[in-house]
Amino acid sequence: MKAIRVNQPGGRDNLLIENIDIPYPKSNEVLIKIIATGINFIDVYQREGIYPAPMPHTVGSEASGIVEAIGADVKNVSIGDKVAYAMVLGSYAEYAIVPKDKIVLVPETIDLKIAAAIMLQGLTVEYLTSDCFKIEKNMNVFIHAAAGGVGLLLTQVAKLMGAKVFGTTSTEDKAELAYKAGADHVIQYTKNNFLTETNKIIGESQMHVVYDSVGETTINDSLKLLKARGSLIAFGQSGGPAPKIEPLDLKKQGSIFFTRPSLVDYIQNISELENRANRLFSWISDKKVNVRIDRQLELEEAQEGHRLLESRATAGKLILINK
Repeated sequence: MKAIRVNQPGGRDNLLIENIDIPYPKSNEVLIKIIATGINFIDVYQREGIYPAPMPHTVGSEASGIVEAIGADVKNVSIGDKVAYAMVLGSYAEYAIVPKDKIVLVPETIDLKIAAAIMLQGLTVEYLTSDCFKIEKNMNVFIHAAAGGVGLLLTQVAKLMGAKVFGTTSTEDKAELAYKAGADHVIQYTKNNFLTETNKIIGESQMHVVYDSVGETTINDSLKLLKARGSLIAFGQSGGPAPKIEPLDLKKQGSIFFTRPSLVDYIQNISELENRANRLFSWISDKKVNVRIDRQLELEEAQEGHRLLESRATAGKLILINK
């Protein structure tokens, strides 16, 4: 089978197409014929060696497909089932081995390409808005990169919960997408300072929560947006690692809660995974949330996919598909 492999940390040129044997599932494992796989910043960080990953490895951490074979003691899925998964390394391939407790069944109402596009980012949005911080009606919510894969979903879910949403984008076209997703105010950060503009609109320190996936260039001003007892949720670092925040700074701003969460800690067992995924699937099936796939590339175009992601040239999700 074809697989996109990384043999040593480095740039996009290190994404190599290799032919490797199709694996066979052991006990409690499932072999999935991959239909589509999502491209995420975690793939970039693992490729670069910023996040730990074994070398060599097959890239990718989410996908959807059809169950091809099952190992002993697998009862939750059957051969031929439509399934999806996240946070298991090895999805940039034609087949993947996945532990049985990392897999969810995909409803007939959900296309497999959509399933691949939402497993990592959609599950992230679900826990960010329910457990990490519970958004309630009339809250003020600030979302960085509001036209990105997570940002568009996060904006829709925040509005679904009755919040007033402020967001940032880099271009007017992306701002229009954020508005279509439901954002009340969108600030083009390449033209205006997001803190200054937000203060003009609503006053200083009025946010209940700030979702910051950028990091280095935004985190300090994100903190200043928050009202007393607000929450700063730093769930990514697309702009580089965030500078350290001193506990005293959190106290000075008004007893701010600061967290750096990870999806893996919010899907620790199959029950938690299924509950989050089913809620996500329901939003989509009921047309309460729309998933925007920016573009789909073939597996062999993984280098181009990483280039597009790293250059911020996308609005929505990038996926790789197998022919």
